[in-house]
Amino acid sequence: MPQNEHIELHRKRYGRQLDHETKKRKKEAREVHKRAEYAKKALGLKGKMFAKKRHQEKAMMKKTIAMHEEKEQKHKADDGAPQNAVPAYLLERDQVDRAKVLSNTIKQKRKEKAGKWEVPLPKVCRRPLQQ
Repeated sequence: MPQNEHIELHRKRYGRQLDHETKKRKKEAREVHKRAEYAKKALGLKGKMFAKKRHQEKAMMKKTIAMHEEKEQKHKADDGAPQNAVPAYLLERDQVDRAKVLSNTIKQKRKEKAGKWEVPLPKVCRRPLQQ
């Protein structure tokens, strides 16, 4: 038997404590508060690095949540040319692709807002020094 498997062997033979899951859940719940307190106290370069890492985690979480929400929304099945084509007025509402249309309109509005404040800067030509 390898030397490092004694913990797994004991767990397999005797199991875990009865309140193991409860303790684990409570410890994970306290971890959030500990991280927040550390974020407040961290100074200098460590604070910057911690904030950057936390910001990246939040961005990843937002992306995954958005992906899951888009999966849950209704999408139309994309077929090249279906054999039994049905006119648009006979289609049911659940087959309409609303999620992508909505996200595209939001993206378009964001682009318009961003372009609204852009001011074209004239190019400055360098003139020769006249004496």
